[in-house]
Amino acid sequence: MPFSNTHNATKMKFTADQELPDLSKHNNHMAKVLTREMYAKLREKQTTSGFTLDDIIQTGVDNPGHPFIMTVGCVAGDEETYEVFKDLLDPVIQDRHGGYKPTDKHKTDLNPDNLKGGDDLDPNYVLSSRVRTGRSIRGFCLPPHCSRGERRAIEKLAVEGLGALDGDLKGKYYALKNMTEEEQQQLIDDHFLFDKPVSPLLLASGMGRDWPDARGIWHNDNKTFLVWINEEDHLRVISMQKGGNMKEVFKRFCTGLTKIESLFKTKGHEFMWNEHLGYILTCPSNLGTGLRGGVHVKLPHLSKHEKFGEALKKLRLQKRGTGGVDTAAVGGIFDISNADRLGFSEVELVQMVVDGVKLLIEMEKRLEKGQSIDDLMPAQK
Repeated sequence: MPFSNTHNATKMKFTADQELPDLSKHNNHMAKVLTREMYAKLREKQTTSGFTLDDIIQTGVDNPGHPFIMTVGCVAGDEETYEVFKDLLDPVIQDRHGGYKPTDKHKTDLNPDNLKGGDDLDPNYVLSSRVRTGRSIRGFCLPPHCSRGERRAIEKLAVEGLGALDGDLKGKYYALKNMTEEEQQQLIDDHFLFDKPVSPLLLASGMGRDWPDARGIWHNDNKTFLVWINEEDHLRVISMQKGGNMKEVFKRFCTGLTKIESLFKTKGHEFMWNEHLGYILTCPSNLGTGLRGGVHVKLPHLSKHEKFGEALKKLRLQKRGTGGVDTAAVGGIFDISNADRLGFSEVELVQMVVDGVKLLIEMEKRLEKGQSIDDLMPAQK
């Protein structure tokens, strides 16, 4: 599915130097890793479905980088991408995931009973809790590269599978193309629905093609368990609710995810997974667990403290505005989540969020009283 500079046969009339992108002003992981020699070696290769080196790097070429957030700068077009182009992607993964080596093995733990605590985050500070991940269905190309037919087949499979969920997970599918603008905007404002693909990162990687064809949202009747279909990944699975009971959120997440996987297997489809990379997703930043556990938390005093950033780093947490990755915090309310995805299990990552947020709230309470937080500063996790 060419969407950019992808015509390999034509490109081979030019030398590697003539085709090499200018990355001199770029600040992303791909630009750090890609050399002239690597480009020359890999540019003729392609996966069985036809995904090329230029397809992988296009989003990183078009988007030089965020001044405050180091972007990845590349995407996969299918499961095979990570093997065929491992000369580029292994170093990117190692750089992005804190030294995760090509020989390392990933661990998965979706047993919510292994989480300690999490049902006692102070609701005066924690407004909402959520855990999300992505899943890719083996045998299909990923969103940057899939055809319309593939995308529609994924939607059909997902809707049939999710339709078999029962109990408090029973719900309904809403196709984007059948929604009014007002209905879409309401779901976006409620943080239930992904936004229209206006981000240059998404558009440059080819994920916005044919929008809104075969995209939609499924959610249970309580709107506490949601599945996005054909956005950045085949499936995005989200468990969320108001307040600070992360244990309840995580339990629903694990239960729902396990049931979805079983339903897909009964239809002859499994999720992309291997013991090195864990769950395979479109962006290398989301490999492994693909998990982001987070809370919206009020930290007006701590967020102005000079050691806020240092504390987050030591706790292996990251902050965003409540509107997403590029948004600023409003009224001292931040979206605090785990910084890691790969090399830690799901339980370990949610545990980091639970323990870290408890400490951040303790710091906030100290600062409210005008007291020092020096003795609360954590050691590096």
